[in-house]
Amino acid sequence: MATRLLFIYLISSFFKRSPSNTQPGAATGPLPSANLFMKGAYLDMFVYVSENEVFTEFNKPEFLFWSEFQVVYGDWNSGPYADGSYVKSGEIAITEAMQNNGSIYLHVFFTEAGHSPNPDDTDNYNRLGTFHRSKRLNRYKKKHYAKTMNLLTGQTVATAEEIKKAKEVGSEVLSHWHPNLTINLLDDQTHWVKGSVPPPLDQYIEFEPSTGRYYPAIFLNDYWNLNADYQPINASLQTLTLTLTLAPIASWKWQMYAAQTAKKSWWVSWMDEGAEENDDDQDTVKKAFLDTNPYLLAVTVAVSVLHSIFEFLAFKNDIQFWRTRESLEGLSARTVLFGVFQSVVVLLYVLDNEANTLVRISCLIGVGIDCWKVPKVLTITLDRSGVVPWPRFVYKGSYATSATSDFDKTAFKYLSWLLFPLLAGYAVYSLLYQEHKGWYSWMLGMVYGFLLTFGFIMMTPQLFINYKLKSVAHLPWRMMTYKALNTFIDDMFAFVIQMPTMYRIGCLRDDVIFFVYLYQRWIYRVDPKRFNEFGTTGEMAAGVEPSKAIGDTATHEETTGKQKSE
Repeated sequence: MATRLLFIYLISSFFKRSPSNTQPGAATGPLPSANLFMKGAYLDMFVYVSENEVFTEFNKPEFLFWSEFQVVYGDWNSGPYADGSYVKSGEIAITEAMQNNGSIYLHVFFTEAGHSPNPDDTDNYNRLGTFHRSKRLNRYKKKHYAKTMNLLTGQTVATAEEIKKAKEVGSEVLSHWHPNLTINLLDDQTHWVKGSVPPPLDQYIEFEPSTGRYYPAIFLNDYWNLNADYQPINASLQTLTLTLTLAPIASWKWQMYAAQTAKKSWWVSWMDEGAEENDDDQDTVKKAFLDTNPYLLAVTVAVSVLHSIFEFLAFKNDIQFWRTRESLEGLSARTVLFGVFQSVVVLLYVLDNEANTLVRISCLIGVGIDCWKVPKVLTITLDRSGVVPWPRFVYKGSYATSATSDFDKTAFKYLSWLLFPLLAGYAVYSLLYQEHKGWYSWMLGMVYGFLLTFGFIMMTPQLFINYKLKSVAHLPWRMMTYKALNTFIDDMFAFVIQMPTMYRIGCLRDDVIFFVYLYQRWIYRVDPKRFNEFGTTGEMAAGVEPSKAIGDTATHEETTGKQKSE
């Protein structure tokens, strides 16, 4: 958001510059235009609520919601609160059309003091001194109806109407209402050039044709209206509560809000399915701004930039490590294969639960990267000995003939004693106490939930291999370090931003695993003068490929002797 604000400020500053002097008779472009109303001018405000997008019914008093007279333009000290703001609360009668997803519009008119906004009132109407802006107050949100039930009992917590809609339509669009809105009148005397106002600011600057000057910008601000606070408009409601606040706004703050509004509009138009998920993400950010200490929030924002950098570096070093890897000595190949299984489960779960397109693409890329690692640990051939050719998977020679394979197999054997009872228990719990769309959804949800809860255990086989080899030199430490730093940053976000307790626990247990890796690195220190199992030393590694310089905590004779004795 700060980057977008700075970008808009720089562009707008460019267009604010005075034009350079030109020679007499030289062609010039449009001249900068001034504000039609000077600071301190007196204005009258009229606010109407109607079901029509274009308002013309000025003679019907039932549509007038609020009128405020003698408002001083650009005054930050007037009003009952001595901050330039005024507040009006009231009730709006709900019509049958509103109860059936009809639109509700707010029309705000400002006039020169003493004049009417009604064009038909020829005695009091002043076209040059009247400007307005409209906004739809209700928001349309899609509600999904899932046909879920307990697979054993057939019972569900959904109502009969929801079950019927789940069978017939699956989802429907409902009108929602938020009771608060702020009318911001921009306090700014910038000389804008017509046709050169940068977007999205050009949506709010309206030029008067005959004079070439522009009207003050009206910004109808609902930025701090949280998505979770919108309530559906249905037949049970008879009136709607509306609280309006009139307040001046500074140029820099207006530009920030305009940028955020433009971003949201772009997101909705580009990806309609992901708009609601984006609103929920925005809610999380807004709550952090509202509920978090400003200093802690500033640190969090700064660290979030580092999070993106570390995530990119971790991805880069992970690809680089496996691309140049020739030997699997000391690495858990089974963990790599399990990672493929885990990524496929996550992708299928996301597809089954109708996530937005960006999440699907992200999961698909993750599956592609994990599958790309498979040929690094397996030799894939086609067995043509039978009637039908069948693929054959064999571990790479550097892994199959090494002690690492035995250690990896032993670690997974011990893990199976723990994982299978946990999996069975979680499957029974999911079947008894949760609702599902079907047996396929139950299977996906059960495996996904199990991996989310106990997936960190799959990091432990590598710890066991390190313990047996008494070495950590074979690990991709750069990639692990970047991922660990991201985990620490996730810890900060987990306790600053509202998140589920299980996510917070997940961040903490990942930290514990990494500290165990650090402890192993400390006790299995690297001696660059010792020979490893390939007959090279750390000092000699500078002249060979990096993938060869591993396991340098024991001499070649010591390693061979230990393997034979074991």
